[in-house]
Amino acid sequence: MLTNNSIQVGDKAPNFSAVAVYEQEFEEVKLSDYLGKYLILLFYPLDFTFVCPTEITAFSDAYDQICSLDTEILGISVDSEYCHLAWMQLDRQSGGVGNLRYPLVSDLTKAISMSYNVLNNEGKSLRGLFIIDKQGIVQHMLVNNLDFGRSIDETLRTLKAIQYVQNNPDEVCPANWQPGQSTIKNNPTKAKEYFQSI
Repeated sequence: MLTNNSIQVGDKAPNFSAVAVYEQEFEEVKLSDYLGKYLILLFYPLDFTFVCPTEITAFSDAYDQICSLDTEILGISVDSEYCHLAWMQLDRQSGGVGNLRYPLVSDLTKAISMSYNVLNNEGKSLRGLFIIDKQGIVQHMLVNNLDFGRSIDETLRTLKAIQYVQNNPDEVCPANWQPGQSTIKNNPTKAKEYFQSI
């Protein structure tokens, strides 16, 4: 079901409005509500599966780190809000996710997954991760197949790199860059300073 109208980095993130579950309550969320903050969209295949709870809980456990970077998270799957609620009411030891620090969005119509081009031919969301900046522009996208999870550490590293270059537009971040490490001046002459130092 992947569409030909693929979203790309640098595009405006497709807006949506949907029901989510947060703190055991149903609430409507809109992508536009998050303008002015960074946002991680975390698509995943289905509730009550095997890899999914490891990712969903890992991002919840890292919420304080993520929030400290002026960033919020939305988890999204094609399950109903009632399924999300039941999954949250089940403890982690039993395959549930327990109380999460961020909302889980119901994409029962599959419209959100289609607009982000992560809906597969079985009608499940692939493991899509999108980092959207304060202006609503997609700065990073990563899509894994169903059977392997994503890295919190790499997500945090990428988020910090995005924020660094947006705050320092004359610099770019080299491979494996971490905060505090050298960057490259976005200039043919000044860039040599970096390459001569490694």
